[in-house]
Amino acid sequence: MSAEHYQVPDLKPGERHRAEETIRRSRFIVTMARVASNEEAKAFIDEVRAEHAHATHNCWAYVAGAPGDTARIGASDDGEPKGTAGRPMLTALLHSGVGEIAAVVTRYFGGILLGTGGLVRAYQGSVKLGLESLPVKTREKMARYVVSVEPAQAPQIEHIIAQAGGRILTTDFRFDASYEAQIPVEAADAFEARIAQATSGEGLVDRLEDEIE
Repeated sequence: MSAEHYQVPDLKPGERHRAEETIRRSRFIVTMARVASNEEAKAFIDEVRAEHAHATHNCWAYVAGAPGDTARIGASDDGEPKGTAGRPMLTALLHSGVGEIAAVVTRYFGGILLGTGGLVRAYQGSVKLGLESLPVKTREKMARYVVSVEPAQAPQIEHIIAQAGGRILTTDFRFDASYEAQIPVEAADAFEARIAQATSGEGLVDRLEDEIE
């Protein structure tokens, strides 16, 4: 997979993925989010820490870039013995094949000590548990368009958008059939050509900007 195309959490901004398990009476709750910067990761971590302010520990790790990329990473044991939580969590994320991901493992202590080896297994295992059910998608560079055509051509244009692997963001049928749509960049030239052919050059195709999805 190229540097631009890799797996990321299929989570909307503000959406969280969560899993939980109990290990020797301690509750371990892993919360995951998609983050594309150190700032986004820290905001997410602060959010979970506020939600679980009475937990014994809120340990965390994140990889804010491509899978395995160590340029934007972080980890914390949050009071657990050094090296028993944040680093094992980070290792699991770095080897997951998923980028732009952050994880907080919240622990509510159940009264039984796990030992250093047990803590490593518990925290790393919690991240792996979350990854097992985490929805993912391929990060793509998309071109955003506004397309306006005669209303009678709307079904054909919607088919062309779908065939290009794009998705419709908004529609407006007040005057003509107008669409705001995203198209994968590698399909953009062919998409424009197909619209021009379908409308005999009469359709409006305005490329606004490229963005990462």
